[in-house]
Amino acid sequence: MGKAWQHFKTITHHKYLVAKGCFCVGLYWQGITHDLSKYSPAEFLVGIRYYQGTRSPNAAERDEKGYSSAWLHHKGRNKHHWEYWVDFLRDGIRPVPMPDRYIAEMIMDRIAASKVYKGDRYTDEEPLRYFLAADCNRELHPYTKENLSHMLHMLAEKGEDETMRYIREEFLKKGKKK
Repeated sequence: MGKAWQHFKTITHHKYLVAKGCFCVGLYWQGITHDLSKYSPAEFLVGIRYYQGTRSPNAAERDEKGYSSAWLHHKGRNKHHWEYWVDFLRDGIRPVPMPDRYIAEMIMDRIAASKVYKGDRYTDEEPLRYFLAADCNRELHPYTKENLSHMLHMLAEKGEDETMRYIREEFLKKGKKK
């Protein structure tokens, strides 16, 4: 029962941090519904089995099996992951642009994951470091990549408060009539 409780606490803490960030930028429904699939048997049971507390259980499952069944389930149900926005087009598999509200939720997700897994070692540079080291950079749609990169650099350079203000007052309002 120890790993089950620890995994539950980890994903619930992550969900709380994402909700807090989403509320800060006005994405209330996304904050409430963020990552609910992590509590489903397809994801939760795998999370218990591969729980380590220092990184995603999906990475450990991937190390053992060569893929992560929990991740395949998760990314197909959560629009804040760029992988959700990959489609089969006539000329092959291609990323499509993510809507701004899901790009913003992805920022909150990356901040929260970094805080959960880095703990006291977290700095506002961590989400950018993770992004720069990830293989996804060549797979992202240019619109998504440009905005994600811009906001993660802003976070690293100007901090969380300024980045949240920018997302709330500029990024999420840029296409809306006043």
